[in-house]
Amino acid sequence: MMPEVHSPEALPSPARRFPLRFGLVAALAAGALLAGCGGGATPTTFDLSAPSGFGRVRGSRAVMVVAQPTTVQALDSDRIIVKDSSGALSFIGGAQWADRIPALVQARLIQTFENASRIGSVSAPGQRITPDVQLNTDIRSFNIDAASGTAVVEITAKIVGDRTGLIQRARLFSARVPAGAVDGPGATQALDRALSQVLVEIVRWAR
Repeated sequence: MMPEVHSPEALPSPARRFPLRFGLVAALAAGALLAGCGGGATPTTFDLSAPSGFGRVRGSRAVMVVAQPTTVQALDSDRIIVKDSSGALSFIGGAQWADRIPALVQARLIQTFENASRIGSVSAPGQRITPDVQLNTDIRSFNIDAASGTAVVEITAKIVGDRTGLIQRARLFSARVPAGAVDGPGATQALDRALSQVLVEIVRWAR
């Protein structure tokens, strides 16, 4: 006898939003169902924003190059990551970033500098300019913390003299923002707000 085959349409459709009080298990189960029954379904794509209008920032005539951030392999992707209390990582199904996380963070950091008119000139490497300094960053965390239901962003920043190669200053920047739900819209909105806080702090610090 041939086994019974269920089409994707016969599978129960998951709820689109999951209040945190129902726990991460339901959210991740729904994400797995979304990923498993897609049959080629296109995931929803989310972007990050560059903050602007955040008050007066002291200017500088320095020419700065902003390198693409380094990070661990799990964060070097376009997946939206959830981290549980044991440190295990999962991905939210049916959702993705518009680009790899390091590439997005680099682009939005450059735009935040431009929005603040903070630096004489700021750009990515390889644009035929001679910089005074280079801003090197490392993304330590960019995920939803399941235990607290918060978006966590941690980025270390180093200002390096381009001619000397010496680190002039270094600092860790971090932000935590409550996530309304552990789904695509809720997680990405919270991570975007947390990143915006970190970007503003980096721009105010760099000089």
